[in-house]
Amino acid sequence: MITCDFAILPVGTETTECKDYVTAAVQSIKDSGLNYQLTGMGTQIEAENLTELYEAIANAQEAIFELGIGRVYTVIKVDDRRDLKNRTLDAKVDTVNEMLK
Repeated sequence: MITCDFAILPVGTETTECKDYVTAAVQSIKDSGLNYQLTGMGTQIEAENLTELYEAIANAQEAIFELGIGRVYTVIKVDDRRDLKNRTLDAKVDTVNEMLK
């Protein structure tokens, strides 16, 4: 399982408000069918392979361009772990929560 945390930042907006851009990007991820979690600072997604991961992110970027933005800046963190099966986003959080005292 590949997990990813990413954020797409529109460059050149008229205001500091980003909710329309975030909504468009997250809707694109939702439409991809991949499991995702929206956080206050970005979006996390799970994918079976890099192709579907990068395609989903590319589509999210495109969704922002379609709103009239001429430039986006995307930060992507990928965890491609192949030594264990089913290391989902929830499983990673559960592991740490179980270890907390």
